[in-house]
Amino acid sequence: MRFEPLPIEGAWHVVAEPSTDERGAFARTWCADEFAAHGIDVRVAQTSTSWNVRRGTLRGLHLQREPHGEGKLVRCTRGRAFDVLVDLRPGPGRLRWVGIELAADERNSVWAPPGVAHGFLTLEDATELAYQMTVAYEPAAAYGVRWDDPSIGVTWPFEPVVISERDRSWPDVER
Repeated sequence: MRFEPLPIEGAWHVVAEPSTDERGAFARTWCADEFAAHGIDVRVAQTSTSWNVRRGTLRGLHLQREPHGEGKLVRCTRGRAFDVLVDLRPGPGRLRWVGIELAADERNSVWAPPGVAHGFLTLEDATELAYQMTVAYEPAAAYGVRWDDPSIGVTWPFEPVVISERDRSWPDVER
């Protein structure tokens, strides 16, 4: 695996480096020692999958409030998605965002540390994303900010077609 730092402190683009032969390819997508060497919490308390029927489905921007802050490793296992991280932690990086395409055929992942909101927009029909989280979901700690909050200014590839009422109604970021 190759770990490429993103412009948000503690966030990483994790790229699989497959070995190929006549059978196809084999690549490591998780190694506790390699992740720990990059300062990433290696606990996996919960895994989840997001199935999305239509191109243009937007989910986010989500995170959990402390003391239930979660780190997330997100990988696209089918299709393609524009994945977004927004730093909501206090400090000079606050409100910095980064977008990266996750694609099943690329087998790449993104690591979002605690305090960083996560969301995505599907770029193809039938897109699926898999998550590994460092802490279990705690409904009382669930939080989000509006996907199109002008104070963040995420440049999405196109307007969402499908978005839940909950995601549409998250508040603007707390200043």
